[in-house]
Amino acid sequence: MMSTKAFTLVPAVEREQLMGDRERVSLECVECCGRNLYVGTSDCFVYRFLLEEKTVPGGSATFTATKQLHRHLGFKKPVNELRAASALHRLLVLCDSSITLVHMLSLEPVPSGARIKGATAFALNENPVSGDPFCVEVCIISVKRRTIQVFLVYEDRVQIVREVSTPEQPLAVAVDGHFLCLALTTQYIILNYSTGVAQDLFPFCSEEKRPIVKRIGRQEFLLAGPGGLGMFATVAGISQRAPVRWSENVVGAAVCFPYVIALDSEFITVHSMLDQQQKQTLPFKEGHILQDFEGRVIVATSKGVYVLVPLPLEKQIQDLLASRRVEEALILAKGARRNIPKEKFQVMYRRILQQAGFIQFAQLQFLEAKELFRSGQLDVRELISLYPFLLPTSSSFTRSHPPLHEFADLNQLTQGDQEKVGVQVFTKRPVDEQQSRFNPDDIISCLKKYPQALVKYLEHLVTDRRLQKEEYHTHLAVLYLDEVLQQRPSANGKDAERSRLTDRIRGAGLPMESAILHGKLERHEEALHILVHELADFPAAEDYCLWRSEGRDPPARQRLFHLLLAMYLGPGPSAPELAVAAVDLLNRHAAEFDAARVLQLLPGTWSVQLLCPFLTGAVRDSVHARRTTQVAVGLAKSENLIYKYDKMKLKGSSVRLSDKKLCQMCQNPFCEPVFVRSWGGGPDGSGQPPAALSEVEEHRGQWERVVASPPQVLGRGDAAASARREEHVDKAPDRFRG
Repeated sequence: MMSTKAFTLVPAVEREQLMGDRERVSLECVECCGRNLYVGTSDCFVYRFLLEEKTVPGGSATFTATKQLHRHLGFKKPVNELRAASALHRLLVLCDSSITLVHMLSLEPVPSGARIKGATAFALNENPVSGDPFCVEVCIISVKRRTIQVFLVYEDRVQIVREVSTPEQPLAVAVDGHFLCLALTTQYIILNYSTGVAQDLFPFCSEEKRPIVKRIGRQEFLLAGPGGLGMFATVAGISQRAPVRWSENVVGAAVCFPYVIALDSEFITVHSMLDQQQKQTLPFKEGHILQDFEGRVIVATSKGVYVLVPLPLEKQIQDLLASRRVEEALILAKGARRNIPKEKFQVMYRRILQQAGFIQFAQLQFLEAKELFRSGQLDVRELISLYPFLLPTSSSFTRSHPPLHEFADLNQLTQGDQEKVGVQVFTKRPVDEQQSRFNPDDIISCLKKYPQALVKYLEHLVTDRRLQKEEYHTHLAVLYLDEVLQQRPSANGKDAERSRLTDRIRGAGLPMESAILHGKLERHEEALHILVHELADFPAAEDYCLWRSEGRDPPARQRLFHLLLAMYLGPGPSAPELAVAAVDLLNRHAAEFDAARVLQLLPGTWSVQLLCPFLTGAVRDSVHARRTTQVAVGLAKSENLIYKYDKMKLKGSSVRLSDKKLCQMCQNPFCEPVFVRSWGGGPDGSGQPPAALSEVEEHRGQWERVVASPPQVLGRGDAAASARREEHVDKAPDRFRG
């Protein structure tokens, strides 16, 4: 729900003006007739105020209520209802089950003392049937059980004209002509008191909520229906308007076209009669009175009176257009027809249509804009002037004032995105025209130079027109992939951009493409969820695991296959096809699973025979792994034994060094008592030791060279042998220093 400011709440009568220091006195009812505001209180007083409306420079309204007089009615009960009969200059006051006639200005009872006794509630007939201009028709709920009485009220007398029985005890009444709209104990009905014909409307529980029955127009009523609905009903017992949804605890309702206003103990809510949407919410605590008087809406608490001042409809419409809420603005403008003179309305409505057209044009909704321009009789030069240099230099055209839009030219309107505008030329045409006049393949070829436009056009073909041609889907997926893979994670927030792109693809109804993108982003769980739960393509899920595990180490492959198995066996209602897929996965790819983990996941009801291939493969792999480990351990022990033998043999020999001896690798003399001994052949791989080394010691075939610091091993052999050789680094004794 988007809010609309339709009313402002303005105080009218403060507590001090009514009660002064009397804490226990409360306001019970109000009536407004012209500039006269009447208030009835709990201590049986009636007050008359003169209500003056003023407009401050900012455009908002204020009210000043000046107390004229007040009068006690002579009872000890509160004043229940007040109704003005301006044609008779009388005020009808309901107090202590009696309706008293008092003068509208002096509040003095009529000299004749005429009154209607035995009334619990009453309503004036604003569509009278008597034809007598010197009386008003009053319908009362009588204290007599299940009885409605109709009176004619004159300046100084009253006359009963009809008494009608009702199926149940009436609680609230509104009248229009011969028709009574009644809230009974368990239902609402329409009753023609002239013919006695009753029409049931809908159920109502008087024990749960307060009834609301209000005449809102000729032969139409507003009722508080079940389920928190404001229901409209005609005298024929039908509804010509959709209901509005308001609070379950509504205590009052009023109509100020085109709005329905509802009151509960916390808020005032405003609902549109045109589209049934809630438009505004105003906090208002402890309110218990809401009434409309000739277009003026008054609300009250037990301590004060307030006026709901409507904003001009033109301002409301312009606010909606400024918020780009075109449809709401047009609905409100059409609804305002009844309140605005015809000629003024036509001028206003044409301008609104033109403004709405430019809003749609800016949103690239060209067809909608065209219809609005035509309906609003737009001067075509307003549109041409958006295109730079298109108007002839001799043209004296100036744009409308106030302006119809906020754009200097087309470039500003499109925010420099010419590709977006260009592709709309193809996508925003009627479908039949696209099919008959445009070949998608030709358009794709034309848009290859414009990648953004190409993506938008392919999205239009795949998601909007739902073309199933594989080439379009593949092309779009490839473009998405290119865009996603270019978004490398960095401090620039590209991860968020990736997520936005994948969400867009998902929302476009391309699940397979979305799964591929998730896979590229290493989001394997999301990808497998799409393949398993959305597409139910189990072979594709297995292929996905093989594809994404290619070239990975065994733990990575195992994690991927276990993720798929968990997807099949996950919590929730198990489908037979998922169980079959899980069995097939295990039996086909036994080598990719940790058998111990799998056995913990499997349901206890599965038979061994069902998983025979998997269990056989798992046992075979386990035995093979154990035997391979045993062989490796044996080889390591043998190698270690050889190493120990060589080490002991070498420790029994010695090497004599002096500063006259040269390193066999660099041919430099030794400067430090650090050297490395190697065996297994010379540096050239010939297996013959250098001559210089043979002169130092007679260890032919064992010593290859003597190397100065840093110590190195430059012999041949595997990595393990090299590691062993590097451990033979000794500090030479002092005698080796020469």
